[in-house]
Amino acid sequence: MREIHPDFLHYLKYKDQELIDLYLDLREFILSIHPQSNELLYHTHALTSLYTISEKMSDAFCMIPIYANHLNLGFNKGTLLPDSNNLLQGTGKLIRHIPIKKTEDYRNSTAEELITSAIDLAMNDMDKESKAFGTVISKIKKAST
Repeated sequence: MREIHPDFLHYLKYKDQELIDLYLDLREFILSIHPQSNELLYHTHALTSLYTISEKMSDAFCMIPIYANHLNLGFNKGTLLPDSNNLLQGTGKLIRHIPIKKTEDYRNSTAEELITSAIDLAMNDMDKESKAFGTVISKIKKAST
């Protein structure tokens, strides 16, 4: 398993253990589907890891935002994905998400198909080939100690 970046870990450790465990397992699941994914890390209204086929946020195929009491499996272009089982929620123009409360919410063939479709869509929409594979890029401002 890929190590958690120290900037991200700094904030993750303050979450409830149940959220941490779900995040770690969901992250591992995504990386098992696309091991070459780059991770972009942010801390804004949520502690978020984006999984992208390049170094750009616009090429991200999914994300895991961790809020105070819950987390989601988000899809940047969720409205464009086939979702015959109606797993995706949200009302935004493009972004949709699956609320994650337990591993069964994502460790299933339907969620895996959504992730795979999102990867295919991202690759087809990509402007130019990526130069980075399997890297972690932190956009988190360093916490003052």
